[in-house]
Amino acid sequence: MWEAASVPLWYSRADPERCDVVETVFQISDHEFQLISSLVRQRFGIDLGEHKRTLVIARLQKVLREGGFSDFRTYYDYVVNDPSGQALLTMVDRISTNHTFFFREKEHFDFFRTTALPRIVEMIKRKGQKSLRIWSAGCSSGEEPYTLAIVISDYFGESLSGIDAGILATDISVTALEKAKTGVYTKEQIARVPPMYRQRYFIHLQRNSYAVQQSIKDLVLFRRLNLMRKDYPFKERFHAIFCRNVMIYFDYKTRQELLERFHRYMEPGGYLVIGQSESISRSSTLYRYICPSIYQRV
Repeated sequence: MWEAASVPLWYSRADPERCDVVETVFQISDHEFQLISSLVRQRFGIDLGEHKRTLVIARLQKVLREGGFSDFRTYYDYVVNDPSGQALLTMVDRISTNHTFFFREKEHFDFFRTTALPRIVEMIKRKGQKSLRIWSAGCSSGEEPYTLAIVISDYFGESLSGIDAGILATDISVTALEKAKTGVYTKEQIARVPPMYRQRYFIHLQRNSYAVQQSIKDLVLFRRLNLMRKDYPFKERFHAIFCRNVMIYFDYKTRQELLERFHRYMEPGGYLVIGQSESISRSSTLYRYICPSIYQRV
């Protein structure tokens, strides 16, 4: 057995069930981790602290093996020199966390239905606007924007057909967006959806699969977007932005810059909903505190 100090940057581990299969398990040096961390922070704003080292190693193993790379440095060099930018997208796709579920942090959706939506409707009528616009920033595999679409559909009922309502759902992960666009989930993945909504807004396909009703899918537009862009390609402002459990991966400066951009693309009086483990300073001149993790644009 190797001593800790003599373990190479990568080593091979035989599968005990199949002696003919040898799997390469890569380790990462301090310098390599620093290179990858700096690249991801610079391009996507994601702060990979030391506690993320294990995650980086685990999630990039398959990429290194399939690409035939000998170590993380060789892989890093390939990523930064790839003129297409696809290698960089693959890297952040694997690193970014996409854990979510329907009606996650249910209090947010209760507030949205009972308080935010009625006030937004009043705002739209008062300003003579013609559309209701919601943004799910960091939508992952689609559970959040579809939940919003369900709440909106249930709130308006039959009158929804007379309303120009739309939800923009964006994420940095191509894989997550491809999953979201299908609108197909397992029984376990929709377990938190209230029975009434499951019956009304989902179609039982086969075995363990359920599909979101087409009327719900029609309310959501999925697009890839890097939140680190200085400007966003939006023509209209949003009445509410959901950006939950995203800013926890950003450093303070990046969070502040993102909050300023959200402010720029949100209607005055619009709502910003963030994760329950996130917060905005009470001294902020951009947002007014409503309740934990819910703010209103000033």
